[in-house]
Amino acid sequence: MIYKKLKSYRLRWLWLSFVVMSLDLLSKEWVISNLFLHQSVSVMPFLNFYYTRNFGMAFSLFSDQNNWQRWLLSGVSSIVIIILFITMYYNPNKKTINYIIYALLIGGALGNLYDRIYRGFVIDFIDLHIDCSHFATFNISDSAICLGTVLIFIQEIINPKK
Repeated sequence: MIYKKLKSYRLRWLWLSFVVMSLDLLSKEWVISNLFLHQSVSVMPFLNFYYTRNFGMAFSLFSDQNNWQRWLLSGVSSIVIIILFITMYYNPNKKTINYIIYALLIGGALGNLYDRIYRGFVIDFIDLHIDCSHFATFNISDSAICLGTVLIFIQEIINPKK
């Protein structure tokens, strides 16, 4: 009984996945409704909203392919989501940060997976820059995945496994 309660506690963190995915999808709908493709709108001196479509993966890798990457990346994302979910459920570690990391990664992966399956591409729109030097354009799902990854590294630095 206690074991089952502990496992259900682990899945309670999926609310964060839902929040990440919802914010991602809502922000992308806002971009589609308010910007033209490749339109850039200055938001702050270091931030533009720039509507673009990414047919590949990170940094537009494989975006120039013949659409096979859509299904390969969707399949890989689905497998990763399932693995993260199972790992979250069976993780013996009771640290809250682990569940936050899993939830961020799952939510981010689900947001981009939805785009890839429904639209055939991922909508990116956050453009950080310093003067004329622009970083890669990304979205809220990408941010959640990066934040989850950074938290993994921080956790490993603070509490290295023996």
